[in-house]
Amino acid sequence: MADKEKWDQVQDPSAEGYAIYQGMMAGLACFAESSRAFRQQVAEMTRTYFEPLKRRTSGAYAQAYSRFYSDMLSIGAHIFNDEFEQSFPLEVDFVPMMHPTEEGRVFVAEKSTFNSLADFLRTEFYRGLALGNAPRQCHNCGRYFLLTAGYNTCYCNNVAPGELERTCRKAGAHRKEALGKANHTPARKEYDRTYNRLKARKQRGGRG
Repeated sequence: MADKEKWDQVQDPSAEGYAIYQGMMAGLACFAESSRAFRQQVAEMTRTYFEPLKRRTSGAYAQAYSRFYSDMLSIGAHIFNDEFEQSFPLEVDFVPMMHPTEEGRVFVAEKSTFNSLADFLRTEFYRGLALGNAPRQCHNCGRYFLLTAGYNTCYCNNVAPGELERTCRKAGAHRKEALGKANHTPARKEYDRTYNRLKARKQRGGRG
């Protein structure tokens, strides 16, 4: 609005600026809905297809994603009220740039231009997935966190609910161990007592 010439174009239906402005406003209007659909899609993928995985590698994610992709092609329209589409318009340029930390060094950078922020979010999500990085819902607090390639844990590193310092990873592992001990059979409990007694004796040098 500070630029009178541009503002005049925005208000003139015959001007190029008017079409650009209207397109931007339309994109903003549908962004909330597209973001909601994307979150729903990622949540379904994470909960139904990634959670059962025993390994967290790019290959394991690829297998799970292939099942998700096949299912969504047939039922995605009923879930998301739209065609299941995994194609996002993208313009790529390769430009020279100065290195941000090494003075005098120039490198070739990939410059990506997206038609919308939603397309950017989807593209970055799948780029990460291809490298073996994917979100997982914490089994303790329910928040999502990022699992990097090859790393497999059920708990995040945020401070756990009801705790002042302990993270979900520490608190959750402790509860899991306690629950496991509570569910042990009498034979397993006797085995654990015997094992711990012999271990303590060995640490004392065989005495006692």
